[in-house]
Amino acid sequence: MTDAELAAHLAETAGRILLDVRSSGLFEGKALGDAGDKTANEFLCHAIRAARPDDGLLSEEEKDDTSRCAKSRVWIVDPVDGTREFGELRSDWAVHVGLAIDGVATTGAVALPGLDGGTVLRTDRVEPLPEPADKPRFLVSRTRPAKEAVAVSEAMGGELVRMGSAGAKAMAVVRGEAEIYLHSGGQYEWDSCAPVAVAMAHGLHCSRIDGSPILYNRADTFLPDLLICRPEYAEEVLRLVGELG
Repeated sequence: MTDAELAAHLAETAGRILLDVRSSGLFEGKALGDAGDKTANEFLCHAIRAARPDDGLLSEEEKDDTSRCAKSRVWIVDPVDGTREFGELRSDWAVHVGLAIDGVATTGAVALPGLDGGTVLRTDRVEPLPEPADKPRFLVSRTRPAKEAVAVSEAMGGELVRMGSAGAKAMAVVRGEAEIYLHSGGQYEWDSCAPVAVAMAHGLHCSRIDGSPILYNRADTFLPDLLICRPEYAEEVLRLVGELG
């Protein structure tokens, strides 16, 4: 099984497990989110260590072992990206399984189990980008829209689209539901590794909001910002971020 096949298989299977947890009726709200995080994390970490024992591993739900920093290949996972949305029985949550090689998000899959029939977007199965909307749609947090995204959207005559998890937002650009995901409110490596790998495979622009590359498998896992967008918008968005910042 290739790395991409493994990532997709694990993301899809974890998604099915999470739907079973949610439909069990045993948990509600925060307790449901906690149960989902724990159950999916146990599955993903055990499976990755069994399938790729020589690789490093970073998960949101495990204590970080920084010995991974000495490894070239590191799996970076978020068992439930959008735990709040998962616990609220919404659809805008995701499962991230990414592989960074020498600090670059290279391979991965993002499962969107809450959508009808479930969807898995992956680096080894690339579809053409849908046609963009007449005016750019900016994906922002449901509760805390990034001020840079609001300012750039206003300058470009765009629209704000509120959505839950980072993975759901990034995949909305891949799926043609929006054109730009500009985030500046702080994230961690597991929030974006798999989404960036999938977005780049589909030809999208991915960078920090100053235009620099997004690097993974660092000792400090905090990533304060990112931009995922259709390539035709990248130059203008980055220019406006600099001017309005």
